[in-house]
Amino acid sequence: MKNKPIIGITMGDPASIGPELTLKALSRYNIYERCAPVVIGDAAILDKAKEILGKKELRIHPVKDVKEALFSPGVIDVLDLGLADPNKIKPGEVSAMAGEAAFQYVKKVIELAMDKKIAATVTNAISKEAINLAGHHYSGHTEIYADLTGTKKYTMMLAYKDLRVVHVSTHVSLREACDRVKQERILEVIEIANKACIEMGISSPVIGVAGLNPHCGENGLFGMEEQEEIIPAIKEAKLRGFNAQGPIPPDSIFSKARGGFYDIVVAMYHDQGHIPLKVLGFVYNKDLKKWDSVEGVNITLGLPIIRTSVDHGTAFDQAYTGLASEFSLVNAMDYAISFAGGNI
Repeated sequence: MKNKPIIGITMGDPASIGPELTLKALSRYNIYERCAPVVIGDAAILDKAKEILGKKELRIHPVKDVKEALFSPGVIDVLDLGLADPNKIKPGEVSAMAGEAAFQYVKKVIELAMDKKIAATVTNAISKEAINLAGHHYSGHTEIYADLTGTKKYTMMLAYKDLRVVHVSTHVSLREACDRVKQERILEVIEIANKACIEMGISSPVIGVAGLNPHCGENGLFGMEEQEEIIPAIKEAKLRGFNAQGPIPPDSIFSKARGGFYDIVVAMYHDQGHIPLKVLGFVYNKDLKKWDSVEGVNITLGLPIIRTSVDHGTAFDQAYTGLASEFSLVNAMDYAISFAGGNI
């Protein structure tokens, strides 16, 4: 495993689908051909998940240091923090214990990456309510990473196949999101998006910039944000050498991006970017009453370390049932391996 990047994977909220997804993903032995994965979490919780999934062939291997990991197919190396008691954690329930554990997994994986002990980080879902109950007042992973790495300029990118979206704002109210549509921030996100595309091998990125208002405001009839903030940002981006186009009406930009018009889309707020990605990546089979696929990746851009994540929540309603899909986690691992210089 000497030439393969070490990837740290957080287990997610212990009461969520995270432990199951982790085992399902790492049961794919071909992953070990491309990276050296180590889980940051609790061995006792993973043992419980192993029983639920009926994966007797897997061996849970607790370690106290990444150097102790075996990185062998069939062996799940887990940096065991011993924070979640499987006898007290109730599947699908929000609790301070689960929130504290989930937060500490994230804190630890960031420390490992900052200390260069791992090449990239991959996160399973956390409950924002649970980590706040535990006294850690963050609105999500992105904000935790930014704070603990001292990063001021960052953005969230969602990706599903060739559709990529970055956001001007994420975890704020819609009213506040509108107030955050400012020229300086839009330009900042365009620059980050351009850099990310180049790092992914796109030599001359074409960046589509969404409007905020219906029909991009119709020259001020439905709002002035396009004239006052978005268009000036695009003009300045072009002066700096970026191929930024727009503003493009939000109801058509994503279809055009799927058709190859743009390599990446700058969305103005959380749901504007998330909804199209999840319509494509999350496929529910109404006849079988189950999810055929839950795909897509969440990537934090602008950090000094690599962070990719599943593009779904804790799915407490499916926790400890063995039914949840690991596709998004596998996608996140693929991106992490790619960014770390491995092959996918």
